[in-house]
Amino acid sequence: MAASSASIENYQSHSKLSKTEKKFLRKQTKARHTLLRHEGIESVSHATESLVIANGGLGNGVSRTQLLNIFERCGSVEALLMPPNKPYSFVRYRTKEESQKAYVALNGKEMVDDLGQNITLYLNFVEKVHWGDLRPSVLPPGLMIMEEIVSPEVEKILLESIDWTHNLVDENAQKSLKHRKVKHYGYEFRYDNNNVDKDKPLPGGLPDICNSILEKWLTEGHIKYIPDQLTINQYEPGQGIPPHIDTHSAFEDEIISLSLGAEIVMDFKHPDGHTVSVMLPQRSLLVMTGESRYLWTHGITPRKFDVIQASEGQKSGIITNDVGNLTLNKRGVRTSFTFRKVRRTPCDCSYHLVCDSQRCHQNETLPSFPENDKKASELEREYVHRVYEEIAEHFSSTRHTPWPQIVAFLKALPKGSVVADIGCGNGKYLGLSKDIYMVGCDRSQNLVEICGERQFEAFVCDALAVPIRSETCDACISIAVIHHFATAERRLATLQELARLLRPGGKALIYVWAMEQEYNKQKSKYLRESRDTKEKKEHLNSVVIPGTSSHNSVCSIPAINDLKDGDYNTNGVSNSKLPVHTNRTSFHSQDVLVPWHLKKDSRRDKGSEPLKPIPDLVGPHDPSTVFHRYYHVFCEGELEAACRMVNNISIEQSYYDQGNWCVIFKKL
Repeated sequence: MAASSASIENYQSHSKLSKTEKKFLRKQTKARHTLLRHEGIESVSHATESLVIANGGLGNGVSRTQLLNIFERCGSVEALLMPPNKPYSFVRYRTKEESQKAYVALNGKEMVDDLGQNITLYLNFVEKVHWGDLRPSVLPPGLMIMEEIVSPEVEKILLESIDWTHNLVDENAQKSLKHRKVKHYGYEFRYDNNNVDKDKPLPGGLPDICNSILEKWLTEGHIKYIPDQLTINQYEPGQGIPPHIDTHSAFEDEIISLSLGAEIVMDFKHPDGHTVSVMLPQRSLLVMTGESRYLWTHGITPRKFDVIQASEGQKSGIITNDVGNLTLNKRGVRTSFTFRKVRRTPCDCSYHLVCDSQRCHQNETLPSFPENDKKASELEREYVHRVYEEIAEHFSSTRHTPWPQIVAFLKALPKGSVVADIGCGNGKYLGLSKDIYMVGCDRSQNLVEICGERQFEAFVCDALAVPIRSETCDACISIAVIHHFATAERRLATLQELARLLRPGGKALIYVWAMEQEYNKQKSKYLRESRDTKEKKEHLNSVVIPGTSSHNSVCSIPAINDLKDGDYNTNGVSNSKLPVHTNRTSFHSQDVLVPWHLKKDSRRDKGSEPLKPIPDLVGPHDPSTVFHRYYHVFCEGELEAACRMVNNISIEQSYYDQGNWCVIFKKL
């Protein structure tokens, strides 16, 4: 709905508003608050030359051309700024009168974005537009792009040479990648362990046409040596590949990728969180060596449009922060030829904690899986409690948005309910509702102090022994806590403690990290549909909890019949070293150390003895120190099976939510 000739402020002064007007005002207010809370964009109540356009950005499929066509009808647009990957933009008019005209005429206007979806624009005046606040970007060190490396004729020959109907490897290899076509030459790349079997080369080697091209590139100095492994991927619009680092032990330093058929934007991310979006033109060659190959992740976001430079001047390289010159580009079908040389010796790069070769040779620096309760307590103290004290300020800065399903659970409680948040962190759920009384506790003194600074009720304690009287809580929540306990017995004890706090009829909501981070994006639907079925009950009864009936076993779940061998590794073996997980990749072990990259100046100085960080990731872009948190990631059904071992409770609901397994149980 478009606003009438009265301003929004005048709307608010009217005593009688239609239902449509009230709905519009609510949504506009929500958009204004969202921009302020998440982006720091503050709107003003008086007219200015500049407007912020919520829902009108590159991040939600709106192109520069579309917006200009709409906003130029209201006056002379001096600037249209569209930040990359953001769902909002800024427009600046020559005069306040023109800006006011757009505010009245276009607020609530419906339009169809470039993806064919209906969206509604919400406008607010802004005094200040942050024109130059975005961080300047440079290409990751060791990364090069060479345009027009092959001719259109050679491109056509290469594309026509691919026989997608036949695979020299196992015929199931193509089926295993549901998001793109893939074909291997020289050696098969195994996606179950992210490596190659160096003793089993594929027959035929690399295609002859590739060998002649590689010889030419070597002679011209574009590459350092001839690769012996080729992976061909074909991406339809909307397909992508998760961020990853090619396994250090599998391949030598230099990795090259030829883009054919269409251009693509590839995202590179440093462990400190800095992301660089790089345009790879059609027929260009990407070369990754050094830091860009060993330290930065690279991936392709699954979408049908890319944010690119609007001008013709720059074809390849970084998508700059010139937010006045960005637009959307529809993706085509891209085929990549990625060449690598199989490594025959262990990797000796400078990036130790992301290097699987060196982690294998330096296991003496990593903790072992705990043999008993005492060892588990020591592991948690060093790799959970002390780490959170060090990272509390930085951790808190990343935890600000409540999750919808947790919000729904709390808001559905009766007015006046007493709720305990066990492991409350920075207290982001404590002040959620004025209709319930919430108290929080956490093992981290520094996180509890942050709660106090926010005027929340919280105290320090361990989740194994909460100093609250039995049966005094109407509800409890435990969000991302129980996975930090190092044995099944200790995890069960925390569940029993939650049940002790609840009055009869009270409910507990529990979230833990899921091992199936990527695979199970579809599993929440499966769990909802099958929760009350006999098959689901039988499925849960088949789960074996590590550390109970069989110390060396992991979840035995026959219902998941399409997971490969090796997806779940056993970590219950006595004296086994805990692996360090590579962030933004799938889990291959249930018990892992997860890196936290602490940014400079984000540590709270309380005068206590600092935890010695593990030196890591030397490089010009690295302002961080690395700490490691212990996690036991849960596989499907494991949390429910553990809850069923608690006396006097019934499971009300089980679901998967954004990488977490979740259970709601009620005390009988």
